[in-house]
Amino acid sequence: MTLAYLTTPLIGIVDTGVVGRLGDAAILGGLAAGALTFDVVFSTFNSLRSSTTGLVAQAHGRGDTGEEQAITLRSLVAAVAIGVILIILTTPIATLSAWFISPEPGVVDAMRTYIDIRMLAAPLTLINFSILGYVLGRGEGTLGLLFQILLNGTNILLSIWLGLGLGWGLEGVAWGTLGGELLAALVGLSVLARRFGRAGRVPWNRVVDLPGMLRMLSLNRDIMIRSFSLLAAFALFTRQGAQLGTATLAANAILMNFFLVAGYFLDGFATAAEQLAGRAVGARHEPAFRRAVWLTSVWGFALAVIAAVILLLFGGALIRLLTTTPEVREIAGTFLPWAALTAVSGVLAFQMDGIFIGATWSRDMRNMMLLSLAAFVLWLFAAADSYGNAGLWIAIHLFLVMRGLSLLAILPSRTRETFA
Repeated sequence: MTLAYLTTPLIGIVDTGVVGRLGDAAILGGLAAGALTFDVVFSTFNSLRSSTTGLVAQAHGRGDTGEEQAITLRSLVAAVAIGVILIILTTPIATLSAWFISPEPGVVDAMRTYIDIRMLAAPLTLINFSILGYVLGRGEGTLGLLFQILLNGTNILLSIWLGLGLGWGLEGVAWGTLGGELLAALVGLSVLARRFGRAGRVPWNRVVDLPGMLRMLSLNRDIMIRSFSLLAAFALFTRQGAQLGTATLAANAILMNFFLVAGYFLDGFATAAEQLAGRAVGARHEPAFRRAVWLTSVWGFALAVIAAVILLLFGGALIRLLTTTPEVREIAGTFLPWAALTAVSGVLAFQMDGIFIGATWSRDMRNMMLLSLAAFVLWLFAAADSYGNAGLWIAIHLFLVMRGLSLLAILPSRTRETFA
């Protein structure tokens, strides 16, 4: 799954390259603004993937294949319903995004074009979240990798062909994304249909079981609040960085990309933590749960150190590749260690998120995220100004460390309660 998640940033790089070759800054700005809109929307509803993974993993641990099927079908119903609502709300979403970002008129036109096309893929994107959640809940990492390669690979190839080969430009990139989501959804649904057909279909009244639906909605709500809090922290980091000048803002933007790449790198072991913890909770087997915590600790910190070393060794070259402005290069180089070490300070947060999602302890995860966000905001506005840009990076590290330690602190009591 680490390999699978690392294919995701390639889409943004390719889309930027395709549109960048058109030579129109307004269109490139429209792509960036539109992509940011979907980052917010789909990061919010990625809770469908996480909740499905945790619930399926627990059903898998109990050996309850009928409940695995019912959970997945509930998730698919929710995906279609939310996706249709998002399509209906396309215009208000685009208008709100344009107001918040406040770009120039040419950028607004390009952004609206991109959003109008790509929002048609909303139900397909959410369906793919649900399918991936089912696959990961069963611990089928290889199938998850193949699914992500199909989805992201088709997206990339179609974007290049439609955007450059046929000369559709920005519209081609948007249609390419829709095509990738459609193909992945069709293949994923065919896999589910074949599996569920062999296992015997569960009664529809079990799928729409009220307690099961309420549990999934509650889990989704808590994970959505957690996602909003995470986005709020990054938005505040960007806003405060802008107050330090354009060069600092640009340097921090480059360095935050390093943090996001490290995050995708660590997401693989976090997904393993979700599946292993969920399976152990479903089987009511505490030794397996404790072993899952130990194994994901060892692998998580090992991967974090590797990611940090890679960023420290090659970060300077990447900075020179991404910007030619001497002042931006200098600032980014100065704060490169701060960005590289986010992999280490954030690894416990990634692991604990995976454990708590798998165990479906979403309320604790939500509460500790809100507590960490409060500490982040308090430091940001009370003390960060005294340290300049270093103060901003201290705030990010404080946020990550507090998320991990606060969840770790309540892990023993939650474990005792669950396995009592």
